[in-house]
Amino acid sequence: MIKTKKKVLIVEDDQNFGTILRDFLEIKGFEVILTRNGIEGLNAFKKNQFDLCLLDVMMPYKDGFTLAKEIRNSSLSVPIIFLTAKSMKDDVLRGFKIGADDYLTKPFDSDVLLSKIKAIFKRIEQNYDIRKSVKYIFKIGRYFFNAKLRELSYEKNEIIKLSPKEGDLLHLLILYKNDLMPRELALKKIWNNSTYFTSRSMDVYIAKLRKHLKLDNRINISNVHGEGFIMTVE
Repeated sequence: MIKTKKKVLIVEDDQNFGTILRDFLEIKGFEVILTRNGIEGLNAFKKNQFDLCLLDVMMPYKDGFTLAKEIRNSSLSVPIIFLTAKSMKDDVLRGFKIGADDYLTKPFDSDVLLSKIKAIFKRIEQNYDIRKSVKYIFKIGRYFFNAKLRELSYEKNEIIKLSPKEGDLLHLLILYKNDLMPRELALKKIWNNSTYFTSRSMDVYIAKLRKHLKLDNRINISNVHGEGFIMTVE
């Protein structure tokens, strides 16, 4: 049972399914707001502080991917789980590129959803070992990184605010600088599991970090197939 009430936004155009999902989560101790389409969902998100968003992908007026992008423009950290009748690989990867935390294909077992939600909250509330590092300000080539504030800056350029996963992943790469950062270690510490989809999600975040660090060509994040990643700084 969840000890503190978490507030969940459900955006689902199937009225019966949405109602069943809302009632199930309320029984499990969550506070839930149910909306019927992407426009209603965005309005609800702007008016409330949510701990988690469950978004149907195929909806009228505004689809789940579009809504997720707009949510990410307001919040980098609120967890997002996509609910969809599709299981296409491209859709899954598109969701993770937007910043989804997980993905469920309908029909699904409600207890599986509950387990995924609990795993996400456990990951958020957990004090990672990488965050317990005494040192939290790092110089990487011409970049400076504040791991506590998740702020990355290049010389005198504007500060980039990283998402929680981007910050944790960069911090871990720095701690393993010029050495192999094991893929399994990163998945367990940051994603709390090592499924195929979370592994692909990590690849997406590695690509984002490469883009953030592209101004200094002395920094390289290379993939060691099947093993992990190495961040080298010449």
